[in-house]
Amino acid sequence: MSWINRDKESIWHPFTPLVGSADPLPVKKAGGVYLELENGRKIIDAISSWWVNLHGHSHPRIAQAIADQAATLEHVIFAGFSHEPAVKLAENLLSVLPQNQDKVFYSDDGSTACEVAMKMAFQYWYNRGEKRNRIIAIDGAYHGDTFGSMSVGDRGPFTEPFAPFLFDVEFLKFPTEELEAEVEAHFDQIIEGGDVAAFIFEPIVQGASGMRVYSVDLLDRMITKAQANDIICIADEVMTGFGRLGKLFASDFLVHKPDIMCLSKGLTGGAMAMGVTTCTSHIIEAYRSGDLMKTFFHGHSFTANPMACAAANASFELLMEQETNNHIHRINQQHELFAGRLKGHKHVANPRVIGTILAFELSNFGETSYVNEARHKLYPYFLERDILLRPLGNVIYIIPPYIIDNEQLAYIYNTIYEFLEELG
Repeated sequence: MSWINRDKESIWHPFTPLVGSADPLPVKKAGGVYLELENGRKIIDAISSWWVNLHGHSHPRIAQAIADQAATLEHVIFAGFSHEPAVKLAENLLSVLPQNQDKVFYSDDGSTACEVAMKMAFQYWYNRGEKRNRIIAIDGAYHGDTFGSMSVGDRGPFTEPFAPFLFDVEFLKFPTEELEAEVEAHFDQIIEGGDVAAFIFEPIVQGASGMRVYSVDLLDRMITKAQANDIICIADEVMTGFGRLGKLFASDFLVHKPDIMCLSKGLTGGAMAMGVTTCTSHIIEAYRSGDLMKTFFHGHSFTANPMACAAANASFELLMEQETNNHIHRINQQHELFAGRLKGHKHVANPRVIGTILAFELSNFGETSYVNEARHKLYPYFLERDILLRPLGNVIYIIPPYIIDNEQLAYIYNTIYEFLEELG
């Protein structure tokens, strides 16, 4: 029995029905933008393997950093101990994050980074002896699959089985241009009560709900009002961080900076699992106490894993090189050219580009939704042509590794256009 057949016997894959799903593809190795299957077939990873891969697969500098670290210190408990890779990574991150960020807390992934952020915010008020138990979020958000993260995310088919166990959240409608005034008025109404602990948001772009873009100015105004009312602002930059929107962080577009930031995905260049939550000194002050019960009692077995830190430091060095910045700018330019080609196409709605992300809706496939059946036609169509795109319902998007070249991009663009033309 081949190992891929053994996979079916023993593994439960994420976001995959146990009946009626195609067999998983057997990936033997990967390099650059390509995933190579056991039979030698190569597939372009046009979505950076769930948005994590920044510099291409099996990047030699990241691989070497992991290998060197594994031979020196593979792991150590991070309560009562520390190590240089974690200190270096914290210093690297704080050197490029908004200047108000003061401390780095390590965890395991994007969901736990958000979980940490919310616990940090709620305990801030607990430590201060003030009762603030409401949190504001935006409809359509995706902050992860742990219970706290699900609570502040979109309430739909994915969370329905767990609805009785999720805590109450004040949801704002997604602020389309037409709804901006209504959303801002609703926000103003909620914060008047004085009992809001935190406001959590994906800054500027909501990823899983369809790469939906909203106003920087509106978000800036809401952050300003929130902070004027001592509400902690949490920016979930798990997807938007590390250059995806053209700047290092989505918060770099904002005048008013969040109090807490959540990072993961591109943090290690996509090589290893890791999450980070950063915060301001103002947040920290509520925890500076000789009272043991004001300690932040949160941790993970693999907190600040040295190999993950080494990968993240190598990825950071690559990210800060001018060549990477040039790649980001080049991808953005190529996306803009293709978006111009898409405009006016009868099957295309709302083509949009921000940084290295290009997205659009298929206008003849019904209402935009993650569970839109269009995905069942789109995903295999592109995979048969050796392109990994994982459409969000009827939303086609590209978010490639930064090392993708113009020829590879052109192949993706042309294949997408051929699909549109085949629709008639």
